[in-house]
Amino acid sequence: MEDQFSEYTDTLVPMAVDHGLSVLGAIIILIAGYIVAGWAAKRVTKSAGDAKNIDDTLVPVLSQTTRIFIIIVTILAVLGQFGVETTSIVAVLGASALAVGLALQGTLSNIAAGVMLLILRPFKVGDAVSIGGTMGVVDAISLFTTEMHSFDNIGISMPNSKVWGTEIQNLNRFDTRRVDMEFGIGYGDNMDKAIKIIKEILNEDERVLKEPEPLVAISNLGDSSVDIRVRPWTQRSNVWPLRYDITKKVKERFDANGVSIPFPQRDVHLFKEN
Repeated sequence: MEDQFSEYTDTLVPMAVDHGLSVLGAIIILIAGYIVAGWAAKRVTKSAGDAKNIDDTLVPVLSQTTRIFIIIVTILAVLGQFGVETTSIVAVLGASALAVGLALQGTLSNIAAGVMLLILRPFKVGDAVSIGGTMGVVDAISLFTTEMHSFDNIGISMPNSKVWGTEIQNLNRFDTRRVDMEFGIGYGDNMDKAIKIIKEILNEDERVLKEPEPLVAISNLGDSSVDIRVRPWTQRSNVWPLRYDITKKVKERFDANGVSIPFPQRDVHLFKEN
């Protein structure tokens, strides 16, 4: 009996020690890999953020990619610690990725669109954009979604495939913008006088650029008014303040100079039947 116990002891103890060391080594590798992945992601974020030639849009993507790559390498190292043949695992993962890819074509299209957005960069983080009629400011661009917030601070999350497959208007692309406005005056008012008043208002405002020259012209003979189209150019940051101020000043000057802004009206003719 003692000989049998001794035989078991001689067999199990080395096995336990061997596997125990393997488990301990795997735990150490996992912890080290997790720590290194977090540290590397932070370093990439800081280095890429400080680099002048790397757009802010790419910083989170580079950080996430670095973290995921190190974690995958760590998992393969842990499996190798237990004597698992990692080459076959990589082959299995490749086949599984193909099957999953076929099942998740929509998700992959988002990734493909995200890559195109990051490469071609029709907009970057912080830009004001209009995407398929949805307007807002870009907060982040990931491989799956584009995160924005509207001008009234509502969060918007759009799949990249939808973003890439529709019209994108970047309101921050150029330093100057044209402000389109239209004012209506009565048919009995002096058109030249109204145009002169508007031009004076534009000339007095320092935010209005001299070049390109502002356009002030009769654009339409409407049902109730003669419409005057006004198109000054200004710096991008002045677009909305300028629009509000010009609209207010035109109303005040028209009132002071006897130029009317008519209400919608329609002439109705009644015929009496005999």
